[in-house]
Amino acid sequence: MRKYYQHVTLTVALSFLLSVSLGLAADKKQYSTVPPTQASKKWRIGYYEAGAYHNYPKTLIAIVNGLAALGWLEPVSVPFTEGDKTTDKLWLWLSANIKSKYLEFPADAYYSYNWNKELREKTKQTVLKRLKENRDIDLMIAMGTWAGQDLANNEHSVPTMVCSTSDPIASNIIKSAEDSGYDHVHAHVDPTRYLRQIEAFHDIFDFKKLGVAFQNTDYGRSYAAIEDIRKVAKQRKFEILECHTLPGTLTPEVATSVIKCAQEIAPKIDAFYLTQQVGVNKETLPKILAVMNAKKIPVFSQGGPEEVRRGVLLSIAAPDFKAWGKFYAEAIARVFNGAKLRELNQIFELPAKIAFNKAAARAADIRDDIYHLILKTADEVYEKIE
Repeated sequence: MRKYYQHVTLTVALSFLLSVSLGLAADKKQYSTVPPTQASKKWRIGYYEAGAYHNYPKTLIAIVNGLAALGWLEPVSVPFTEGDKTTDKLWLWLSANIKSKYLEFPADAYYSYNWNKELREKTKQTVLKRLKENRDIDLMIAMGTWAGQDLANNEHSVPTMVCSTSDPIASNIIKSAEDSGYDHVHAHVDPTRYLRQIEAFHDIFDFKKLGVAFQNTDYGRSYAAIEDIRKVAKQRKFEILECHTLPGTLTPEVATSVIKCAQEIAPKIDAFYLTQQVGVNKETLPKILAVMNAKKIPVFSQGGPEEVRRGVLLSIAAPDFKAWGKFYAEAIARVFNGAKLRELNQIFELPAKIAFNKAAARAADIRDDIYHLILKTADEVYEKIE
């Protein structure tokens, strides 16, 4: 059994992870979230993403439900198939089925370039031209980091809600947690999200050498929250063993580089933080985990419960999309009631909950007392590896 299990303060670690309360700062000015008595027009909402990702449809549906709860549209049961990462058909459904005196979701106001870097600039310019010249969109939802980077600028002035980003500050979408830097831009910020993950992981396993594989580019470092990992490592005095995967979109070479990194660092580490990057997917994940399990290395997923379901030991459970949707919907409502997005609070810390895979714990040979305490406190428990 590994030495890092010996001086573990499990109860403290898990209590810390689970006790983070929902944090919401105050807006700089107060604006109503209630729809006006008389609607002079319907506000038109557009949507822009880089490509499909599992949190995007859930976030979009949560926003719609949040707007319905505030009275901006009639309550609606939005169809969704668990595991679906796409939003194109969902947007068409919203366009055709939303009933509202105040809002509409135009079918032609949906944009995605399917993670094709060659199409990115062309799609960006198409959207910017519409926002600047047509001026027929009243608010844009920019879903994800790349979409936020494309629209967080002074090339247009249409209010833009940037949603579902790993670190909007490090990725240069916004200036700071307190100030987006643009009157028309807003991005959700959870400043301590990844710090809490690494600290909790270290509290449980007291590792001395943490392995991290990531694309060593501005995008890659931002997605992987490398600066947060380094900050905790310095405070806790553990070593980081970095391995740089190939940059770029998903190609066989990029995917293979992630597996090679796992093989290279597994013999040198006692814990592994699985970061978000295109090379980690349903094809490569089993191979990465096979390497780590062979060395009995515990793995924490930065990406969340989808990877725990597929065999990662531990992660933060699925976000409270209802609370998330309420946060975004209230910001949108305040914009339509006269607010500038720069005036609105961007900080929103979701409560941390645990996702845990029992089969993965057995594969990694987790000590019994650790196993049972995590099992007792976990909010999402998976019996098997899918």
